[in-house]
Amino acid sequence: MSRKDLGLLALILVVGAVVATINPRFLSPINLANTANLIGLFGIFAVAQAFVIISGGIELSVGSIIALLGVIFVDLVAGGAIPPGMAAILVLALGCLMGLAHGLLITKMGLQPFVVTLCGLLIYRGAARYYTEDATAGFPFGASFPLLEWLTTGRFFGVPHSLIAFLAITIVMGVVLHRSVYGRHLFAVGRNEEAARYSGIDADRIVIAAYVICCGLTAVSAIFVAMYTRSISPSSHGSFYELYAIAAAVLGGCSLRGGEGSILGVVLGTVLLQILQNLVNLLGIPSSLNFAVMGSVILLGVIADREFGRRSAGRG
Repeated sequence: MSRKDLGLLALILVVGAVVATINPRFLSPINLANTANLIGLFGIFAVAQAFVIISGGIELSVGSIIALLGVIFVDLVAGGAIPPGMAAILVLALGCLMGLAHGLLITKMGLQPFVVTLCGLLIYRGAARYYTEDATAGFPFGASFPLLEWLTTGRFFGVPHSLIAFLAITIVMGVVLHRSVYGRHLFAVGRNEEAARYSGIDADRIVIAAYVICCGLTAVSAIFVAMYTRSISPSSHGSFYELYAIAAAVLGGCSLRGGEGSILGVVLGTVLLQILQNLVNLLGIPSSLNFAVMGSVILLGVIADREFGRRSAGRG
């Protein structure tokens, strides 16, 4: 664990202790279970975002992808057109295709990641609204899918399956990022793409793979979120989720300049964000100030990280 991760862990413990002291309900089993569930739901697409950020890019269409793939998944399952397992595979394939399209546009067409994914944000949101004719998508009254519901919203000895899925994905992605050749090449491309090319690394393939991984994991998250809400309003479902993902990654030590970051840091960043969300609710802070509180804490965290980095560089 790096010093940055240790600092983030200490901040989580301090914030958690303060909230628990002010409001003991923070440590109640129900609240902890709900928080763990949200950490699982938000953590999956936060880890996904980290891959793109480390490559030196950005993915702004996460929320819209969750909305579009969510309504498609619900429609396929509720309509009984295909079995839920096939619907999940189809949604995952669509997510990977979206990532492939983003990666190709960025690497082969030379478009800016910001522009490509911002257009994706608008296109997917519009497609979701068109697909449902701007109506709310949901399951018919009384519809039940026991196995699917157990897998996505069930609990194992009180631990939400979404959190278990998040931890499993975290372990796999941690190996990919920190213990594989692809991970080393991803960091090299993020730090200096031209230098990586001269070193013989196929930078385009690395960047495309990063977007495929990002959108593929976002599709997994779309299924979990759709089953959690069971009702999807295409105009608002998943709104600002891309900002949550970016915030968790940046808090966790991923540099928006690329080439820096860790999976453990993103996990800690996600936990801190959800504790802050919980803090807003438990302390009775007006929900209208939710984003203001989170934005302020994130800004302070980034400033503190920058200052620590400068002091460390000065001592070096």
